[in-house]
Amino acid sequence: MKITDATPDSANALNLTSRPSTTTSTNRPSSSFSVDDVHDLICFSHLRWNFVYQRPQHLLTRATKNYRVWFIEEPIWSNETRLTTCQQTDRLTVLVPHLPHGTKPDEAIRLQRQLLDEFLQNERIGNFIAWYYTPMALLFSDHLQPRLTIYDCMDELSAFWGAPPQLLAEEKRLIDKADIVFTGGHSLYEAKRNRHSQVFAFPSSIDFSHFSAARQPQPDPADQRSLANPRIGFSGVIDERFDYKLLGEVAQRRPEWQFILLGPIVKISRDLLPKGDNVHYLGMKAYKDLPAYFGNWDVAMLPFALNDSTRFISPTKTPEYLAGGLPVVSTPIRDVVRTYGNADFVQIADSADAFEAAIEKALNGGHPADWAAIDSFLMENSWNHTWNDMNRLMVANLSLAIEQ
Repeated sequence: MKITDATPDSANALNLTSRPSTTTSTNRPSSSFSVDDVHDLICFSHLRWNFVYQRPQHLLTRATKNYRVWFIEEPIWSNETRLTTCQQTDRLTVLVPHLPHGTKPDEAIRLQRQLLDEFLQNERIGNFIAWYYTPMALLFSDHLQPRLTIYDCMDELSAFWGAPPQLLAEEKRLIDKADIVFTGGHSLYEAKRNRHSQVFAFPSSIDFSHFSAARQPQPDPADQRSLANPRIGFSGVIDERFDYKLLGEVAQRRPEWQFILLGPIVKISRDLLPKGDNVHYLGMKAYKDLPAYFGNWDVAMLPFALNDSTRFISPTKTPEYLAGGLPVVSTPIRDVVRTYGNADFVQIADSADAFEAAIEKALNGGHPADWAAIDSFLMENSWNHTWNDMNRLMVANLSLAIEQ
């Protein structure tokens, strides 16, 4: 079963001839063009390219097969107004706006719009796709006339701590403007599907060949080499979604278990996080190094809190852990339960008692049982398949726009 087959719209995602474009003529230049004229994809992101390697990086590196990709980050404060570029590959460039310290919000929007317009003019970009991860970017880009507008809604950003108060209003504008809305999970799909005629669920996928290397002997990274076994690991951003109370309780009960946490700590006080001789915060790791860490763990965990910020998440780490050959224990995150828990690929635990028992079961070889089924599922849900399906939808919408 493909992940993208799990919802009504996604099941018919490639039956495109009967799906009308929702874009009006005001969204695009009126001159004639062909699909082959669209060479550029401009992404507006709230995440930095060199932060945790996740959905945007997976999809947009694959998008370079079809387009030149320009990844525009949020501004940083500097002594001058300028746009810096960092060439990631010959087909992917990261753009970072620099704004003067003390710039007021309205002026910041004006300056970002100015930098964006100068960039488009200098690069002679006319026919392009606009790809949004943050609705807030509309504040300086809503004057653009892309050939296609995509909203890849990977999270319910309004539920995160520190979300701008106008985010929901800007999201409404973006959904109204978009030709296609992709969602990062089934729960997000259910939340957005009645707000646009073309919403498609594309949950977290997997680079199987990368993570399956963890199933073979790997050199133990230096910063965890001295740690005893058993090792229970987590990899991801440690923020308001992290259930630090649950982890603290389990770690205190089982001092002989070593809990290893990879990833940056953001938007949460370190004072709240569990401490102890068996809890180890090793910081953010390069994507290429993750299989070496996973390959020397015994169990992987997803200790997410159940709150507004986790209601719609579809953790990328779930399939990555499984591809690495690790048994997985997770709190009952809705998309984890429906995609992996119901298939018995992941143990679901709703309390510290249950979490402890599930880890113990995994350590004793009691879970999972059917790795052949897991691998078959993962192989069908690769990032390559996801991008190819997304791009087919995009090309079909561009073709429909030409016909109208």
